[in-house]
Amino acid sequence: MWLFGRKGPSGFSSSSTAEEVTQGIDGTGLTAIVTGASSGIGTETARVLALRGVHVIMGVRNVAAGRDVKEAIVKEIPTAKVDTMELDLSSMASVRKFAADFSSSGHPLNLLINNAGIMATPFMLSKDNIELQFATNHIGHFLLTNLLLDTMKKAARTSKREGRIINVSSEAHRYTYKEGIHFDKINDQSGYSNFAAYGQSKLANVLHANELAKRLKEDGVDITANSLHPGAIVTNLFRHMGPISGLVNIFGKIALKNVQQGAATTCYVALHPQVKGRSGEYFKDSNIGQASAHGRNVELAKKLWDFSMKMVK
Repeated sequence: MWLFGRKGPSGFSSSSTAEEVTQGIDGTGLTAIVTGASSGIGTETARVLALRGVHVIMGVRNVAAGRDVKEAIVKEIPTAKVDTMELDLSSMASVRKFAADFSSSGHPLNLLINNAGIMATPFMLSKDNIELQFATNHIGHFLLTNLLLDTMKKAARTSKREGRIINVSSEAHRYTYKEGIHFDKINDQSGYSNFAAYGQSKLANVLHANELAKRLKEDGVDITANSLHPGAIVTNLFRHMGPISGLVNIFGKIALKNVQQGAATTCYVALHPQVKGRSGEYFKDSNIGQASAHGRNVELAKKLWDFSMKMVK
């Protein structure tokens, strides 16, 4: 149960659920990719989008877990159109394979929900030798988005329906390294803080969406890009946090959102007509919020874009 439930201008609040914010919305004819859909808010996002008629492709690292989720959704919603595809966002090779396989499937793409994430891990490098949280939470999604952009542009043109790209960030984007992004020290183990590195990757999600929104607008494409904070939620993201994990499970039921509430803002930004034409925004509790000063820094967003482009090449 979330303690504070005051409604914002949208008519929704922190206690609104994903089903509530999409009530009466018909997503038939839309296709969505949801990364990290085999657990937590990713699963609930996939379920509610499928409930509203969206064809959902779940990008999952654990294919067996993804299959179980798919079966559970179809059992509850017999008309649901759900598919699973393997995707490990910490590996550029896996991201490239996923994008190539999706493109060759011939499916359109209207909604791209960059939801997957890891949190506060000990220092590790990805398969591409990039600090693991930055690699998984930002670089994997940056590359995935770039590779799927042409498919999204084509779908927006042919369907005459607005495409939406959504980066699931976090209020943790406020608690990053002092300069925001450690461009010259991304892989520096000596200065590594597991929380600051998480905050850095979540700040990157905000900056990526903002710079992408600007570029899409300049291109005159009917696709929006936004970021959001889902809320503090009891999910397995806390698994690397030792004793804190136990406290979260005990006190979380009182102060944190449940998964149904946690997926609400993502589903709101994905489907709600109120969000039409809104781009480069940071959403929170199914309302427009405000990112940190770093998160609103246009120069930092441009610098991160160029830095990320070099990394994925």
